Amino acid sequence: MSVSPAVMEGMVIRRSKKIGMWTMAWRRFRRRPLYVIAFGWILLICVIAIIGPYIAPHNYATEFIQDANQAPSWQHLFGTNRVGQDMFSEVLYSVRFSMEIAVGAIIISFFIGIAAGLWSGMAGGITDSIIMRIVDLMYAFPSYFLNLILVVTLGHGLFPIFLSIGITQWAGHARLVRGLVLSVRGGEMAESARSIGASGFHIARRYMWPNIVGPVIINVAMSFPGAMMQDAGLSVVGMGLQPPQPSFGNLVAAGSTDVLAFPWLLYIPSGIFALTLIAFYLVGNGLQDALNPKGGM
Repeated sequence: MSVSPAVMEGMVIRRSKKIGMWTMAWRRFRRRPLYVIAFGWILLICVIAIIGPYIAPHNYATEFIQDANQAPSWQHLFGTNRVGQDMFSEVLYSVRFSMEIAVGAIIISFFIGIAAGLWSGMAGGITDSIIMRIVDLMYAFPSYFLNLILVVTLGHGLFPIFLSIGITQWAGHARLVRGLVLSVRGGEMAESARSIGASGFHIARRYMWPNIVGPVIINVAMSFPGAMMQDAGLSVVGMGLQPPQPSFGNLVAAGSTDVLAFPWLLYIPSGIFALTLIAFYLVGNGLQDALNPKGGM
């Protein structure tokens, strides 16, 4: 029994409709092994952030003076520092604290930026001008110095640190969302919904959010390295987490003073930190290629 070309075309169309956007995005993403490896590294880092303190051989504050400055061995996989702290345990706890700060900062910047961008794009007029001038001011003021001011004011704990980083990162989300909202707002679908009396909330939920969710996810993924680097920068100058709480910034700063005699103190934590930053950048690029229908992968 032969099937006409029109019927076959209809079958192909109906079958293609069953494949969702995220399924197609994953198919594009996994075509690049480098992106998949980077995504696997991030998953590993996330698992370590959750279970790291439970599998660490020692507490981060435990000192073994008699084992100070030992090279990596089976007893101490990453060696020990000048006061005998196990560096493997220090790195596991550093992953936990760094991810907590990064996730907290991203959540704060995400909600502030999304709300400001939607409000600015939907309201327009004087409201749009005021919000955009605030965004320009945030871009003009160096975020690192603003972080220092906020941390000095709020304190050196986990919450004050990721709050200060989140406050300085929302402007990028706001500008992105505003631009996307303006592009969708003038579209035919939004205009038709507005002409029949649809509310602004309905238009934002039904027409705008589905079109901006992809770019926002990419922007969030790209924001993780910046948040982690800001946290490390604060720790390097002594304004981040205070010892004995470890962080990548603390470990790198301490290891750099003894790098010639005890190179593992610097190269191991800085290497893990660098790989994590690179992995986030690669995943962000991969998401951009996968979620962009015009991008060829």
